Amino acid sequence: MASSCRNRLFSGLLFLCFGFLGFITSPAEAAIKKYQFDVQVKNVSRLCHAKPIVTINGRFPGPTIYVREGDRVLINVTNHAQYNMSIHWHGLKQYRNGWADGPAYVTQCPIQTGSSYTYDFNVTGQRGTLWWHAHILWLRATVYGAIVILPKQGTPFPFPRPYREAEIILGEWWNGNVEEFVNKANNLGLPPNSSDAHTINGKPGPLFPCSEKHTFAMEVEQGKTYLLRIINAALNDELFFGIAVTT
Repeated sequence: MASSCRNRLFSGLLFLCFGFLGFITSPAEAAIKKYQFDVQVKNVSRLCHAKPIVTINGRFPGPTIYVREGDRVLINVTNHAQYNMSIHWHGLKQYRNGWADGPAYVTQCPIQTGSSYTYDFNVTGQRGTLWWHAHILWLRATVYGAIVILPKQGTPFPFPRPYREAEIILGEWWNGNVEEFVNKANNLGLPPNSSDAHTINGKPGPLFPCSEKHTFAMEVEQGKTYLLRIINAALNDELFFGIAVTT
C-alpha cells in the first residue's frame, strides 16, 4: 500500500515537473514567413550600357525580406540562371543551423541550374537591419537585398516610432561582365577592375551619363522623422553616407 502510494506520488510529481517545464519553455507561437526567390537573368541598362545580369525575381536590387523577431523563415530558391547559386543571410545568427547559412562549398553545395533549395531558419534575439546576398563567385554584384527584422508583435521600437522608413542600399555597377573581370584578375594575379559607378538602390544618380531616370529620390516632409536602413552592398569599397542639408 505504501509502495503504491509512493509510486502515485512520484508519478504525480513527475507530471507536474514536466508540465511546469513545458509551460516555461514553450514560447508563444511565432509566424512562419515564406518567400520565393527565382534566380533569373535580366537585361538591365545603366550608364548607357545594357547587359544581362543575375537577379532575384527580375529585380535589382532584390526583394526586401520583412520578418519579426521570433519568426520562422522559409525561403525557396529556384535557380534559372546559368551559374550555380547560393544565398547568404548576412549577420543572421544560425543557432545549430549552419546548413541554412548559405556560403557555397562551406555549409552547402551550390544550387545548380534547374534546381531548388529551401532555406529554413529562425530569427532569434535579433531586430534591426541586415541583408542577404549571393555567396558564390562575384554574383553578389547584382544579387542582394535587405532584411528588415521588426520587434515582436506588441513590442515597441526603442525610440519614437518614425513617420516613415526606407532601405538605402549602397552598391556598385560595372559596365562589363563582372565574372570575366574576376577571372582575368585571378589569372594575372591582380585586383579586379574598379566599378564604373556607385549606386543607391541600384541607381547611379544624375552625375553619371544616361542616368537622369536612374536616380533614387525620396520625398520628405519638414518636421517628420524618418528611419533610414543603410546597407553597404559594395564588393570592395568602404562607403561613407551623409545627407546634405540645403536651405
